[in-house]
Amino acid sequence: MVEFAPLFVPWERRLQTFVVLQWVSSFLAMGLLFTRFWIFSILYAIWWYVDRAKPWQGGRQSDVLRHWVIRRYMKDCFPISLVKTANLDPSRNYLTGFHPHGIGVIGAFTNLCTESTGFSSVFLGICSHLMMLNLWELPAAGGGLVSADKESAAHILSRKESINLLSILVGGVQEALNARPGAYKLVLLNHKGFIRLDLMHALMPIFSFGENDIFDQVENSPSSWLRWFQDRLHKSTRGSIPLFYSCGVFQFSFGLMPCHRPITTVVEKPTEVQKTPHCSQEEVDRLHQRYMQELENLFEAHKLKNNVSID
Repeated sequence: MVEFAPLFVPWERRLQTFVVLQWVSSFLAMGLLFTRFWIFSILYAIWWYVDRAKPWQGGRQSDVLRHWVIRRYMKDCFPISLVKTANLDPSRNYLTGFHPHGIGVIGAFTNLCTESTGFSSVFLGICSHLMMLNLWELPAAGGGLVSADKESAAHILSRKESINLLSILVGGVQEALNARPGAYKLVLLNHKGFIRLDLMHALMPIFSFGENDIFDQVENSPSSWLRWFQDRLHKSTRGSIPLFYSCGVFQFSFGLMPCHRPITTVVEKPTEVQKTPHCSQEEVDRLHQRYMQELENLFEAHKLKNNVSID
């Protein structure tokens, strides 16, 4: 039985749906190449090629685009909120791990690449950046999106003209393949590259409750043919394709629109680490273990407030 949306809804709710639809459509831009809307894929490809170096050079930061009013409609649609547990010192750079990756990274983008939840007023003097595959530069252009590699991270964290918070989606696409409502399966145990950078900066985890609840995806257990294909694609391209689904625009039974469920992103207080330019593997392992423990503590401290009932 198809559950249709109400015929009459408030105008503001229609605007919220339209803004989120625009966001989802921008990620599907390349898929339009084989439809009558192929021109949008071509324009996207041209932009990506012309601007291909920018994600390695700090990306684009535009106060106008970060404060763009339509971002507020996107925030209110779910709604999305930002919670801090401590003040940050606006005289140093921060490197954070963002968990979980989810599908669409809507909570990460809204909180860290826009001002709809008031990042700059919550963390005074801090300039926020989010690392993602630079293929997705256009959907978040102007918000602080940068390429997910060491060169890009080094560029941001060595800047003298601003104080920066650089967030890494640690679990990457592999984690997105596990994202589904009610589940928080992180890919972290063998991901230690970001820890070497943390040994030069403050160690700080971020956990986004509800990030996995807005989309479901086709069954892709580790033994399935779909997961085999997705893993192969990831090994060869660094990317993959979660076959996600959720709601529609005019009905709630099936579609590619995210469900309207709350997302709460909690920024944990930073932990001081001794700066170590040339760290040993033992030091990396020790700090990685400490990071996982602090991430678990963050999750346990806030899960009941965010209606998480898993053990």
